Amino acid sequence: MSPFARVAVLGLGLVGGSLARLLAARGIDVVGQDVDPASVAEASVAGLSATGSVAEAVAGADLVVLAVPLRAMRSTAAELARSVASTADATLTDVGSVKGPVRQAMEAAGLGERYVGAHPMAGTEQSGFAASSAELMHRAPWAVTVPGAGGSIAPERLERLLRLVTGPLGGTAAVLTDEVHDEAAALISHVPHVLATQLLNAVAGAPVRDAALRLAAGSFRDGTRVAFTDPSRTEAMVTENAAWVTPALRKAVRDLEALVAALETNAPVHDFFHAADELRALGRPGERTASAEVLSVPLTGDWPSTLAARCATGAVVVSLTDTEALLAR
Repeated sequence: MSPFARVAVLGLGLVGGSLARLLAARGIDVVGQDVDPASVAEASVAGLSATGSVAEAVAGADLVVLAVPLRAMRSTAAELARSVASTADATLTDVGSVKGPVRQAMEAAGLGERYVGAHPMAGTEQSGFAASSAELMHRAPWAVTVPGAGGSIAPERLERLLRLVTGPLGGTAAVLTDEVHDEAAALISHVPHVLATQLLNAVAGAPVRDAALRLAAGSFRDGTRVAFTDPSRTEAMVTENAAWVTPALRKAVRDLEALVAALETNAPVHDFFHAADELRALGRPGERTASAEVLSVPLTGDWPSTLAARCATGAVVVSLTDTEALLAR
């Protein structure tokens, strides 16, 4: 059973459209909104309730999901604030890949007390409602974020969002502070997008480009897959998370410069190629054998902080009972 009676999804692109489709498939009352009339029309043809009006979309909703591009978060939050009277006491969340700047936008709009950050770890290199599907979001792992030191969150809002993610959406949730999320996302998403883009750029500018592309197989395909994402979207998430992307890229540059120097002088390169052997032994992410260890956190006291501490070490919330959150490591 859904903890929310009516959900508004603002933005009907790949992720927003997929979430709206899955919510509708689970029998939840959902209305989508987009500034693009074509996206609204496509969603309507797909059987979703859709509109171009934010005010109309959020009327009566008890959960509002901002699924707009990162660069539109601040303006959308401001527009949402003007319609907030019609949302009663709606909880607000988002699906952006960077959390700190989104929380700042929500707070600037006077909506910070209602906000719980979220980021479904699902997507493709495609974009737009036409590329969306309920399957993309089904059983996806989510990051659900809370403020760091000095911040506060309404526990009941966090609890309801966790119940939605682990219930009707069939997913898991890593509860993290915004800072931990953004640093982790830089390492496993944003920097890989940059490196994939650079690999594509290197081939695009090479004199043997055409021959190289003719020879390209699995390693080039896999290494450049995310470089075929809308480059404006990639640029936005990298610049919005520059505080964490920059040091990660500096380390990558240093490591590559050291490798170049070693190759030029015929020095050993063993350390570069074996530095991650411990991670290789664990297996690829998504293919690792799950531990049987189950943890529980009572939903009392400052349980959001306790969850954030547990999840920072690799645990995820898999379900909630009436009195506790159950986690797997």
